[in-house]
Amino acid sequence: MPSEWRLVDSGVVGPPESAALDEAILEAHANGDSPNTLHFYRRCVPTISLGYFQKAAEVADIEECARREVALVRRKSGGSAIYTDSGQLIYGLVVSEDDLPGGRPECFRTICSAIAKAVSSFGVDARFRPPNDVEVGGRKVSGNAQLVRKGSVLQHGTVLVETDVECMSAVLKVDRAKSPSLVTASDRVATLSSILGRTPEMQQVKDRIAYQIGAAFACRFVKGSLSPEEDALVKSLVRDRYSRRDWNLRL
Repeated sequence: MPSEWRLVDSGVVGPPESAALDEAILEAHANGDSPNTLHFYRRCVPTISLGYFQKAAEVADIEECARREVALVRRKSGGSAIYTDSGQLIYGLVVSEDDLPGGRPECFRTICSAIAKAVSSFGVDARFRPPNDVEVGGRKVSGNAQLVRKGSVLQHGTVLVETDVECMSAVLKVDRAKSPSLVTASDRVATLSSILGRTPEMQQVKDRIAYQIGAAFACRFVKGSLSPEEDALVKSLVRDRYSRRDWNLRL
């Protein structure tokens, strides 16, 4: 019998809460207080998620963000800044290193390949592109990042179902040294709606991701909720970190 892992669907949440949820689940897991968990959510407002080490003004147009009411939140994982809105599904998988096929070196490949299979099930050819992207026809439909704590791994990422690429281009800056061929930040991305000519239902996307991750890890997901301890930690993290300007714009 496949092992049972928890599935938590937080629905549509604010930027501070979204970041706090992922960290709280990871912290509880690292302390042995929660099971392996797949977490889904969407952000209720357009948001730039900054990598832990990034300088906000170097990767985002702060004035344009204010004009368009785009929030900024700094996550604990590294990687590049990403634009998210309610048209993107965000997943977070928290799992013990011991449960990773091939161990941590293969973590991105294992999970991103499952995401690629889920996306491909809608009738496209999605593929994992190392180190941490899923692409269709050379354009990114999913970007991913990781955070590790005491033998527990959080991998989280987006699936671009139907997102405002014009706003993305306006608020994210392009790193010319890293990507000299890009004119705007949205040049290398594509949404499922633009590829398919229709917009898949979010629940379908969630179901197919859960199915493929379950297949990759030989587990099945059982819908659950956060523990009281996780709930309390989310509230604490929102109050003391993710809602604070001195955290989100500290660099």
